[in-house]
Amino acid sequence: MKRTKIVATLGPVSSNEDIIKNLILEGVDLFRLNFSHGDHGSHLESLEKIRRVSAKCGRYVGVLQDLGGPKIRLLEVEEPFEIHSGERIFFNKNIKACTRDELNINHPEILDQLKVGSRVYIADGLVRLEIEDVGDRILAKVLVGGRISSKKGVNFPNIKLNIPSITEKDRQDVLFAIEHGLDYIAMSFVKRAEDVKELKEFIFSKGGSIPVIAKIEKHEAIEDIDNIIDTADGVMVARGDLGVEIDLERVPVIQKMIIAKANEKNKPVITATQMLNSMVSLPRPTRAEVSDIANAVLDGTDAVMLSDETAAGAYPVESVKVMKRTIIETETIYEYHRARRATGEYAIPYSGTELAKNTKIDKIVVFTSTGASAIRTSYFRPKSKIIANVTDINVARKLSLIWGIEPNMLVLKSDDSEGLVADFLEKGLEDGILQKGEKIIIIMGYPAGVPGTTNLLRILEV
Repeated sequence: MKRTKIVATLGPVSSNEDIIKNLILEGVDLFRLNFSHGDHGSHLESLEKIRRVSAKCGRYVGVLQDLGGPKIRLLEVEEPFEIHSGERIFFNKNIKACTRDELNINHPEILDQLKVGSRVYIADGLVRLEIEDVGDRILAKVLVGGRISSKKGVNFPNIKLNIPSITEKDRQDVLFAIEHGLDYIAMSFVKRAEDVKELKEFIFSKGGSIPVIAKIEKHEAIEDIDNIIDTADGVMVARGDLGVEIDLERVPVIQKMIIAKANEKNKPVITATQMLNSMVSLPRPTRAEVSDIANAVLDGTDAVMLSDETAAGAYPVESVKVMKRTIIETETIYEYHRARRATGEYAIPYSGTELAKNTKIDKIVVFTSTGASAIRTSYFRPKSKIIANVTDINVARKLSLIWGIEPNMLVLKSDDSEGLVADFLEKGLEDGILQKGEKIIIIMGYPAGVPGTTNLLRILEV
């Protein structure tokens, strides 16, 4: 059993039901739909396939919507061209398309914030410029040359950008997520906690309650990381743009810091971008990529994510297999039973994990209506499997992201604690979740089914 979850991006090469089934069977716990591409029709089709196939597989697979956000890009270029180190080129916010001599972007108001010495990175930092003079036209010197073509991404690593974090397209995409019951929404280019708060308020105002994952990919977000983690329902270390916004050598240190803070605050954290990038075109990963996955697992990430590897690569299923094998092997040396706060609503989950550790019982069964008690149990990173018994399939799908939790739908025949346990024991034996004669730890509340009443801890023999 792996405890760290796998997120896979659905795309052109993985959108048929056979591939989706294989991805699920090989260990995908949650699918990402990238709303930077495609339309609502294609995403709805993908969502319906995921729901249909996961039901056939008997798995509670979550779906994450990844919003496009205010991505800054060059305007159209009539014909791609090369610029070389030492050359000069202008930015002009009044032109409608880029030329060999002048460039403009889709948010031209940002150009007013440039100063002498400001850096501008194009195409994920492959092309680098430095501002030499500002005026009606802004003069930039080429530090690192490269190819300029239409709609390439543009980053301003030392400027705090004053642009909205939610676009009108994002709002329409969120309405789609609410209407069709997606499980998580990932917010792109978060700069501060207020951005997350604004999105959560918009979701609530439209009748939704979808958890928000804040993508950490802007240099400003690092400065407000504690407040962002407090405000969001989870975070994603989005290392692609983050590695352009800050010096590359800082990314591993920032990644470890974010994971540690998210763990301490008991918020799920996803580590993303280029984890098996070579497998987009090759059947085997590099040793460095495998080590990258292992280190994220050891750091305590809840999930690791595949992007192009499963969306557009030649080996989507093989990529998931490699990731799963790496996770399982790494978790043989994982630091289980991490010491953390164990008071208040965490007292019973903590006691359950300590009891499992001391008695070597390998299954902790949590009866939970909202998922909160299971998430608090995961907080202590027990070596035992956490089986979360829920009665709401939406809760089961949300738990698909949380470290160490195996969601299980409980068919309600009883409404009292003893009856619920008896029903689970019967069904657990039938489904192979439990083995006759094994001992399990039960965490639940009295009275049964009331959120916030987790107060019972028992050892039972099946």
